[in-house]
Amino acid sequence: MAGVNISLLPWQEKVINDPARFKVIAAGRRCGKTHFAAVTLILAALDGKPGMTMYVGPTMGLARDLMWDKLFELAGDIIEASNVNNLEITLSGGNKITLKGSDRPDTLRGYSIKHLVLDEFAFHKEGVFDTILRPALADRKGTALFISTPEGRNSFYDVYMNGEAGKKGWKSWHLTSRDNPLLDPEELEAAKETMAGWQYRQEFEASFDAKGSEFFDSEEFSYYETLGDRGNGDYYIAVDLAGFESDRGNKTKRRDNSAMSIVFVDDSGTWWVEDIQYGRWTLDETAQKIFEAVDKYKPISVGIEKGIAQQAVMNPLQDVMRRTHRVFRIELLSHGNQKKEDRILWALQGRFEHGKIKLKQGDWNLTFVDEASAFPSKLVHDDLLDSLAYIDQMAIVPYASDLDFEDEYAPMDAVAGY
Repeated sequence: MAGVNISLLPWQEKVINDPARFKVIAAGRRCGKTHFAAVTLILAALDGKPGMTMYVGPTMGLARDLMWDKLFELAGDIIEASNVNNLEITLSGGNKITLKGSDRPDTLRGYSIKHLVLDEFAFHKEGVFDTILRPALADRKGTALFISTPEGRNSFYDVYMNGEAGKKGWKSWHLTSRDNPLLDPEELEAAKETMAGWQYRQEFEASFDAKGSEFFDSEEFSYYETLGDRGNGDYYIAVDLAGFESDRGNKTKRRDNSAMSIVFVDDSGTWWVEDIQYGRWTLDETAQKIFEAVDKYKPISVGIEKGIAQQAVMNPLQDVMRRTHRVFRIELLSHGNQKKEDRILWALQGRFEHGKIKLKQGDWNLTFVDEASAFPSKLVHDDLLDSLAYIDQMAIVPYASDLDFEDEYAPMDAVAGY
């Protein structure tokens, strides 16, 4: 293609040749993502199909800084005109590439887009793609490229997981800075020695993990397979409810999960966490899961966080009780005018440090560790931690004494008693 200076790294060739309509690339710094984004813009603008080719950065200023000069560098002589005020470039044959910022959503309306690049998507204004840009792709069945260095678990993580989950038309790639063969490995090692571990993992290894927890060291968590070493004790079940999924399947992105902790507390005060069930359940599913857990573990106490969600679940839960002729009492839990962060720390931090909480090995472990490792980051849910912390309000530990008290009292008068 005359006048176009295009060269691609191996990973870029692989991605550009993939037929997926929505491509998501989580990439470390200096991986070559901006160069790749510019290449896809130019090729799409020259494909002979009608429609707008659009690049969207976090802001208009960043869009200009990241992409304007790069397009001139690559497109060369085929650029016929440019408007720096509107950030629009016209290529040979009248094909246009326009640069926008997600911070000004109204400037994104009214377009029919055949190819869209969302660069540094982790830093875009929330909801702009879903409400404005996704509909702009509909009439031409346009393609979209999401590309960014992660910033914890936000909207970029959501679209990345679309590809990981194999949703139709979606595909995701994870690339580290080492995937750029032009980057000196010694430079990466030098950065690793001076940067905080979580910073290096995020910026160069494209990790979605948020800043490591200041309070929980997940590497010191204790696990068990069977309850052979526990003493006498009782089961407790604590439920932290979120909003409920509609039966019609209308799902809200990044909404909290409901979580139910099932814990055996022995006479020494050790918590043996048997299971933590979690999910975005309907009212009926929530009631059924609580009832099944109670039926299986026979806890001496079942607690649910007091509030609107608790009130909503009581009717279907009581229906299940009446239908099965099995009735149990619900203890209403409260936050006690404490901040959630303080309540979780007070209930869990000391116990973990002293080995008084043991986790049964199960599929829920990874999610729990993920929450604990990031706590108290707002980028990661804390629903499992929250439900487990409520056990602190419920567990009653009997305290026995080794001292032998003998009752030596003997009444002097059998009638008077003294």
